[in-house]
Amino acid sequence: MPPERVHESPSRPSTVWIVVTAVGVMLVAANLRPAVVSVAPLVSDIRHSTGFSSGTAGLLTTLPILFFGLVAPFAPWLAARFGFERAVFGSMVVLIAGIMLRAIPGTPWLFAGSAVVGAAIGVCNVILPGLIKRDFSHSAGMMTGLYSMTMTGGAAVAAAFTVPIDDRFGGDWRKALASWVILAMVAVVVWIPQLRQTHSGSYIRPAPLWGNKIAWAITIFMGSQSFVFYTFVAWIPTYLTDRGYDRTEAGTVLAAGQFAAIVGSLVIPIVAGRFADQRWAGIVTVCSSAAGLLGLLCTDVWAAFWCMLVLFGPGSALGLALLFMVRRSRSAEQTNQVSGMAQCLGYVLAAAGPFGLGVVHDVTGSWAAAFSVIAVALCTQTWGGWVAGRNVHMTAE
Repeated sequence: MPPERVHESPSRPSTVWIVVTAVGVMLVAANLRPAVVSVAPLVSDIRHSTGFSSGTAGLLTTLPILFFGLVAPFAPWLAARFGFERAVFGSMVVLIAGIMLRAIPGTPWLFAGSAVVGAAIGVCNVILPGLIKRDFSHSAGMMTGLYSMTMTGGAAVAAAFTVPIDDRFGGDWRKALASWVILAMVAVVVWIPQLRQTHSGSYIRPAPLWGNKIAWAITIFMGSQSFVFYTFVAWIPTYLTDRGYDRTEAGTVLAAGQFAAIVGSLVIPIVAGRFADQRWAGIVTVCSSAAGLLGLLCTDVWAAFWCMLVLFGPGSALGLALLFMVRRSRSAEQTNQVSGMAQCLGYVLAAAGPFGLGVVHDVTGSWAAAFSVIAVALCTQTWGGWVAGRNVHMTAE
């Protein structure tokens, strides 16, 4: 089989261009969560408007995550075929289309738009770590931290402002969901200069990683932290309203948790990046989430604090998972490969979370039973972080 072509910069880029690229990456990253997270604060309104059950509402929040995983195997091919820059640009245009589809009245459009949103974000999820490996290999910890912080920050902004935006539109949740298209349009405009990049070089497809224990550990760690994050974010507003909080208060608590996730996503990758062995960091992420979950279930006070502990965990773990992909791989192509594997299987695993928790709650009527689903994911996250955190590189096995 002839070697495939890959886009590699023929010379070291200037400092100005590195800054432009970094800003573009962070703006794209800021769009990778709002279109998904913005659904959770509006679940009660959507259910009231459509008559959805808890399980169906969980499916609505699950669908984009499922498509994160379904498109992930194709993302490395897109990067090799069209280049990192053009693949990201095309994905952002598709994201805009998906957000607007959800604004069209009718349940089919709501679900179709959610699927398109997930597919577009899924491609960027896989490609951007490889771009960081290629262009920022000497500052991987710092850039990974900034990338994951911006991504988590986008989620926090969506959690905090979706309900006020919905109120501004008079309770029209479709318009509230569509409002996030503005942020995506800004990112597309800022990314346009990247399309001038011309690359050449040869690329031989890396050997498969399906037999590699480290690749599987990264996959399990990525999937588990995604499971915890998306499941918790999807249902914590409903849990809090059941406990007597109004929508605005629940949104504020969630925003506080997202703020903690931002801090964790920046600090943990940067600090962990200074160490050859990052197993300790994986344990920190699990313990934080476990403590917060217990606090929420066992007390009626300090909800914001407990929520911050819970979301500090997956916020930190996201940055750590991306750092694992960069640090444990030997090239940008292998980073793309393990990123595709981890995000394909990981997000398919995570997609079961919101739907599964909704079903457990429907059947048992117990939030303690429902949140035990998250506790199981924390156990698998512990194993993944312990194995992936070792100071070794991936090789095909």
